[in-house]
Amino acid sequence: MNKLTPSSRTEQLSPFIVMEVLEKAQTMMAQGEDIIHLEVGEPDFPTPEPVKEAMLRAIADDDTHYTHSLGKITLREAIAEHYWNKYRVQISPEQVIVTSGTSPGMLLLFSALLEKGEEVILPDPYYACYPNFIRYVDGKEVFLPVYEEDGFKYRPEEIKRHLGPRTRAILLNSPGNPTGGVFTAADLQALAGLDRLIIADEIYNGLIYEGEEHSILEFTDRAFVVNGFSKLYAMTGWRLGYVIAPREYIRAMQIMQQNFFICASSFAQEGGIAALRECEQEVKQMVDIYNERRLYLLQRLKALGIATRHDPVGAFYALANVKKYTADSYRFAFDILEEAKLAVTPGIDFGRNCEGYIRFSYANSLGNIKEGLDRLEDFLKNRISAGD
Repeated sequence: MNKLTPSSRTEQLSPFIVMEVLEKAQTMMAQGEDIIHLEVGEPDFPTPEPVKEAMLRAIADDDTHYTHSLGKITLREAIAEHYWNKYRVQISPEQVIVTSGTSPGMLLLFSALLEKGEEVILPDPYYACYPNFIRYVDGKEVFLPVYEEDGFKYRPEEIKRHLGPRTRAILLNSPGNPTGGVFTAADLQALAGLDRLIIADEIYNGLIYEGEEHSILEFTDRAFVVNGFSKLYAMTGWRLGYVIAPREYIRAMQIMQQNFFICASSFAQEGGIAALRECEQEVKQMVDIYNERRLYLLQRLKALGIATRHDPVGAFYALANVKKYTADSYRFAFDILEEAKLAVTPGIDFGRNCEGYIRFSYANSLGNIKEGLDRLEDFLKNRISAGD
């Protein structure tokens, strides 16, 4: 009789620790505990009204059927228009594949790109799910530590030392999760000159509070861009993303889309068009509020002596350096949850080089952030007095 066991492919995947923190927090809340959530990177704003109205019109018009597997041409045109207006980058709608969120887009991308054993260079810290996508398609991740003193950005000379015959691509995430770091034009230009494909996760583009915003496509066309609507437009549950890819890869990705996903939601795509063309003011309001929260959070982290050396200037995350309190961020985060009723993410979720840090998301109200930092301050004082 065949054993009922999962495949070895699934066994090599690592759990997403932030979800374990969230699930523990939810269990505690169900038992009557008052938990402040600063762990999950999900906008706390409602989806803008023009987006909801566009979706409702689509449903009322019975726009509820399969679309082209690449996505509606009207949405792909709007994405190309967006990249031209914002970055002066000219892309064809035929280079865009619309997906049910960025995660399916990454699966299509890595499946089309990698042969067994081929390598992708990743920064460490990194978004927790990147290695799992690479492993799932039998690729190999090569972790390159990036450091607090550099704002958690690559040193190009270190990348050069790790390039080899099996290096297929270099992955970057700017604005970054978990670091909140943003690559400058000079940073991106240096990466573009390394003679490898670039995979740029630009899902947090638009959430930048200092300096200029850039896309890797300003500096090279040998790049894949992963982007979507979840973060900037508060559309996490809509599951709508896209990949901009070199033309040589589109047909392969399209065939996988046809087989595995068919297409993204037809009416969600109508919402995406409205987001790109009608929501500039709503986005500005959200960005202004995020920045107010960011500045408050940084002020408190500095007062506690746990701020990093460079202020995060993008996304809605900040790392705190808690190495003087712990060498086990996993246990530390769960201690904070259980004792202070504050949910944060342990740095180890984002790689070995993020051990000794915890991540805060400021996608929550200023009042909740203040209350959460008050609880953390009391927790740390108790740690010091207890001699931990």
